[in-house]
Amino acid sequence: MMNSTTKEKIIEKYELIPHPEGGYYKESFRSDVKVQVGSSSGDGKIRTASTAIYFLMTPESVSRLHKIKSDEVWHFYLGTSITVVELDEKTGGYKTTIVGPNVLDGEFVQYTVKAGTWFGSFPNTLSVNEDSFSFVGCTVSPGFEFEDFELGSRGRLAEQFPEAIEMIDKLTVGLP
Repeated sequence: MMNSTTKEKIIEKYELIPHPEGGYYKESFRSDVKVQVGSSSGDGKIRTASTAIYFLMTPESVSRLHKIKSDEVWHFYLGTSITVVELDEKTGGYKTTIVGPNVLDGEFVQYTVKAGTWFGSFPNTLSVNEDSFSFVGCTVSPGFEFEDFELGSRGRLAEQFPEAIEMIDKLTVGLP
């Protein structure tokens, strides 16, 4: 078991700051290579080829529902596993994937969320305490830009995804 300051030590060591979607982050890589974004995002803008961040979540500070215009690869590093929730536009429901260290029990150490998908995530903890955290990495390609980031609205998402209301409520805390 990790001591009660592990979470704080990671935040300090990696100089993590609060992320608008929840959790704490720091950009660790931004490629010097530039690419023109294709028609799938519809803007034709020039973007960095790839970016990466360190990302730490706690039960009180989850990754709230959002979408971006790029694919995002999640990498597990330390702490408890996480559940990645993706909303399904075809069914109005959702899909969950566990990202964590127990690969022989069906967890994935790496998982990709496709561009344009509403998604969020949360640590898989049974109780909230000082040791409750998940430390992961996120790699985005083409690279992440805040102008390509959209935070979900509880009301709009609940209307569009009625079968996912339980997850929407969990992952839109503090949002209108």
